[in-house]
Amino acid sequence: MDGMDRIRNLNDKLLLSKQKLTEIPFRKLAPNMVTMMALCAGVTSIRYSVSDNWAKAVLCIFLAALFDGLDGRVARFLKASSRFGAELDSLSDFVSFGVAPAILIFQWSLYDLPRFGWLFCLMFAMGMAMRLARFNTMLDMDDVPEYWTHYFVGVPAPAAAGLGIMPVLIWFDFPELEWLLRSNAFCAIMTCLVTFLMVSRIPTLSLKKTKVKTSMFVPLMLVVVLFVNFMLTQPWMTLGVIGCLYLISIPLSCLKFLKDKKKYEQKKKA
Repeated sequence: MDGMDRIRNLNDKLLLSKQKLTEIPFRKLAPNMVTMMALCAGVTSIRYSVSDNWAKAVLCIFLAALFDGLDGRVARFLKASSRFGAELDSLSDFVSFGVAPAILIFQWSLYDLPRFGWLFCLMFAMGMAMRLARFNTMLDMDDVPEYWTHYFVGVPAPAAAGLGIMPVLIWFDFPELEWLLRSNAFCAIMTCLVTFLMVSRIPTLSLKKTKVKTSMFVPLMLVVVLFVNFMLTQPWMTLGVIGCLYLISIPLSCLKFLKDKKKYEQKKKA
């Protein structure tokens, strides 16, 4: 009888596990659906790059960045975060922000660089893979100092993709600068620079936990209104200017990081 009871208990457990696999709440699927939309946008960007449709290729990369920013917030709002979602998000980021920008820059400029053009694209994609792998391993670290929570280690994936295709963005509004922006040397140097910023340990500012004073609320809303206006009237120039400002902010982020680190160490000693 004991053996029969064990068999019955085992069958009951198997039935319960099958029910768990066949019934998934929709709130668990919603973040993954947003991530898949980001992945679809990234793959579609590759298609448009191959057919020399530069504007749509760039637009798809920014759509992927938009969906990438939404999936985590949807997961936290619905309390549906999962390890599967995190892994899927990393794979989506690699395609959308590593492979798609590399192919776009290759098709737009570096294809004309004999022998070495594809090497720079491989460098960019592999840099993105290493950057995402490091990010995933850091998620499991518990002994991270508090001041690090306000910074990324290196340039995050969506920002790196935006910096990588910045020559294309500026070219849309300034085609007379094609001799510089579309040159092999300029695009190769830009690709190397962005790859270095991705894999480096340079602290870059994160706005996830940044708090805004109530006195700055109205000026901030005015800035948002201006940003939306410029995005609707001059989208490519606006995105290009934002990319340049982001590059300028990196050394400022380093200075602020050193200041926060010094303050943390003094507080720890006290």
